[in-house]
Amino acid sequence: MAEYEVKVNEALLSNLLSGGKEGLGERVESVLNQVLEVQAGEQLGAGRYERREERTGYRNGYRARHLYSRVGPLTLRVPQFRDGAFSTEIFQRYQRSEQGLVLALMEMVVNGVSTRKVTKITGELCGTAFSKSTVSRLCVALDTRVRAFNERPLERFPFLLIDALYVKAREDERIVSRAGLLVSGIHAEGYREVPGLRMGDSESEGFWRDMFDWLKGRGLHGVAFVVSDEHKGLVGAVRRCFQGAVWQRCQVHFGRNVLSHTPLKRGRRPTP
Repeated sequence: MAEYEVKVNEALLSNLLSGGKEGLGERVESVLNQVLEVQAGEQLGAGRYERREERTGYRNGYRARHLYSRVGPLTLRVPQFRDGAFSTEIFQRYQRSEQGLVLALMEMVVNGVSTRKVTKITGELCGTAFSKSTVSRLCVALDTRVRAFNERPLERFPFLLIDALYVKAREDERIVSRAGLLVSGIHAEGYREVPGLRMGDSESEGFWRDMFDWLKGRGLHGVAFVVSDEHKGLVGAVRRCFQGAVWQRCQVHFGRNVLSHTPLKRGRRPTP
């Protein structure tokens, strides 16, 4: 592993934690530019203005490279060669944002933060604002990871907890209500895991049967106990696809159903 000797300007050090380009961001930019300079000398076999027989090429100035990071926008001076391209492991070709920043944006979106709010947050914390379309484009990489998770091989799940969550989704330039069919399983060792999630138009028995057949096709087996609400389509699909398994009504849903028929003076909470 290569070791680099980095020099710290006293003025930068005194403002290290002041924030913005005058603080940590400027310090990181200085360090990365020094590393790029050393890497250029290693690839050419000689430093700037150094005459050596081992030299393999010559410099041809610098090219400014803007990189958005968690400490703000950085401007890097990337060395250029006359006979070839300079390469570095600091960033990839065509990369414009730090990978850690991109992962942070993805995590915010996964946790339900809207793209509009992500734009505002990045502007306040990183000194640069990403447009809503940019955030959406960066999060396209999530599709591959979600697909791999949602299509992985399954194993034995003795216990299944089943429910649906209705969310708003964009479809054909309009906002519609879609049912997120969610199955949570518990291993024989007692660990909980989500075998899969699919979107459907409703909670009909047909959609649930397709959901369960999809899970069984990926290897789900050994289901002995199923917990869900008393939706007729869901219960019918459970009894058809998991014959022999015990079905139990979810006590949380049962309690909510009871309270919905209870007068306010008897303890029912008012609808917010």
